[in-house]
Amino acid sequence: QVQLVESGGGYVQSGGSLRLSCAASGFTFGDYAMTWYRRAPGKARELVASIGTTGDNTDYADSVKGRFTISRDNAQNTMSLQMNSLKPEDTAVYYCHAWRHQTDYWGQGTQVTVSS
Repeated sequence: QVQLVESGGGYVQSGGSLRLSCAASGFTFGDYAMTWYRRAPGKARELVASIGTTGDNTDYADSVKGRFTISRDNAQNTMSLQMNSLKPEDTAVYYCHAWRHQTDYWGQGTQVTVSS
């Protein structure tokens, strides 16, 4: 059974930090590119950061560049998102996503709330 389980969300003041984790199981994690998405209330889903299968290639939304860092550990089947200098506009549900060719999987999401 494929599972992507996010953790690490919570409530933080503006300027604070959080580290999100995504634990994968049920598929060959190292074969899949991974992405963090987020959806804020009343807004469309937004790609936050992505990472290639080996971790060498990363990409970020302009809104988070220089503040967020995506990483993965293929030995542990995990992916992380270090979020620093958080802003109220980062408030959203954050989702872990795995994709390869025509196949993709989603986690259930974790809430991040940043107060001003």
